[in-house]
Amino acid sequence: MSEEKCLEAVGLCKSYTIDSRSITVLDNISFTVRKGEFLVVEGKSGSGKSTLLSLLSGLDKPDSGKIFVNGRDITYLSEDELAPFRNQAIGFVFQSFHLVPSLTALENIMFPAELSHDPEAESKAEDLLNRVGLVQRENNFPHQLSGGEKQRVALCRALINRPAIVFADEPTGNLDSSHGEIILKLLMELRLEQQTTLVLSTHSREISRMADRVVTLVDGRLGTQGNETGV
Repeated sequence: MSEEKCLEAVGLCKSYTIDSRSITVLDNISFTVRKGEFLVVEGKSGSGKSTLLSLLSGLDKPDSGKIFVNGRDITYLSEDELAPFRNQAIGFVFQSFHLVPSLTALENIMFPAELSHDPEAESKAEDLLNRVGLVQRENNFPHQLSGGEKQRVALCRALINRPAIVFADEPTGNLDSSHGEIILKLLMELRLEQQTTLVLSTHSREISRMADRVVTLVDGRLGTQGNETGV
């Protein structure tokens, strides 16, 4: 693992207005992630984990604070500036998969590479499908896949452009234990093979024990930072 910074959050704040009430979701969050590090963001439901990953990955913008990816300030880039950068440098694995229902498994995986005009998009997608044991399902649409199969397709889609950093928001949250273990094993293996930085949110202590480092969110504030014991 490099000492070089891959990701930096500086004083991130985020709130939402619900029925004229302002609810603070994140309050002055700051930390760095090193290149190649596996960082877990731990916390109970409602602690702000998903919001934090959305901000860090450029899917949403903070009310205040800064976000740097590979030294570049992405905080207030326009969508036209952010979209190609996000496509190349960032992968995202959602708890609810977010596959395009009208595309096959192969086409869903190819999509980010096609946006980058990669002539090898199809062969790369097929290689990844083979890697996760789903070659026989490449022509199936999302509604024809099980939850575990959908998450494997989503993982391949996140990795096809070999992003510098992958965010995974509770990637095993909708899966049974056996499928969850498969996804975690694949995520760890592919991360090491591609030397990718991984930031994963979870409330699972078992997953946290696999991480290089854990940061804990408590009611939108940063709590402990360290290993799985919070040291």
